[in-house]
Amino acid sequence: MTALAPEPPKAFRYDYAVSDCGSLRTPVGATEAMLRCSGALWLAAERALVVADLHLEKGSSYAARGQMLPPYDTRETLKRLAAEVEALSPALVILLGDTFHDRKSEGRLAADDAERLRELARGRTLIWVIGNHDADGPRALPGETADELQLCGLTLRHEPRAGLQPGEVSGHLHPAARVKATRGSVRRRCFITDAERAILPAFGAYAGGLNVRDKAFAGLFARLPLAGALGHGRVHAVGWRSLAGD
Repeated sequence: MTALAPEPPKAFRYDYAVSDCGSLRTPVGATEAMLRCSGALWLAAERALVVADLHLEKGSSYAARGQMLPPYDTRETLKRLAAEVEALSPALVILLGDTFHDRKSEGRLAADDAERLRELARGRTLIWVIGNHDADGPRALPGETADELQLCGLTLRHEPRAGLQPGEVSGHLHPAARVKATRGSVRRRCFITDAERAILPAFGAYAGGLNVRDKAFAGLFARLPLAGALGHGRVHAVGWRSLAGD
C-alpha cells in the first residue's frame, strides 16, 4: 500500500486546454507549456522539446545481472523520440537526466541506436542534463551537458528540489496516476503540475512509475496539483481528488 502524501493546502482553478492533437496546454510558471501525449514537454516560445528519464539500455543492464528482458527498449524509446522531433522540428532537444540507465550504457549502445542519437543533434542543439544514473554525461555522442538550465523563465533540472520551487521543471520521480473509475481504476504515467512547477513522466520504454499520491511528492506543490495522465492519443486532465493510491 502506498504511503499517501498529505494533501496540499489549497485548491486551484486551472487554465488548461486540450489541443487538437490531444495534448494539454497549461501554464507552468510564467510560460505556457504543452504536455504531449508521448510524455514530452513542448515549450513553443523557444521551440524546445523536453523529455526525462529515457533510461536507455536498461534492458541490457538487467541482462548483465541475469534478469533477461527483451533488448529493444532503447530502440523503441528513440523511435518515439524521433517521432516527436519530426512532428515539432524543435530548435532544442533537452534530455532531462537519467538518459542512460547506468554509466556503462553508452558503451552497450548498438551502432544504429548511437546513430539515432547523433541524428537528434543534427541541425539543432542537444542538451544532456545530468541525472543520478548518468552523472558522467555522454562521452562520444554530440551535445552539450548541464547540471541545470534556465529557459522561458523556468529552471530545468533532473531532480525536483524539496519545498516550493516556482518555475521548476524536473523528472526523476517517474510520476504515475491511478485514476478512480466506476469499475475499479486505471494506472497511467502522468505529468503532475500545480501551474507553478511541473514533473515529467519517464519517457523510457522500461522506466516504471511512482504513484503521485506517494509521500515522495509531499511538500512539492503549493496547491492541489493536476495530473496529465497519458492516454491513447490524448493527455487527460485529472484532478487531485480523482486520484487514488496504489
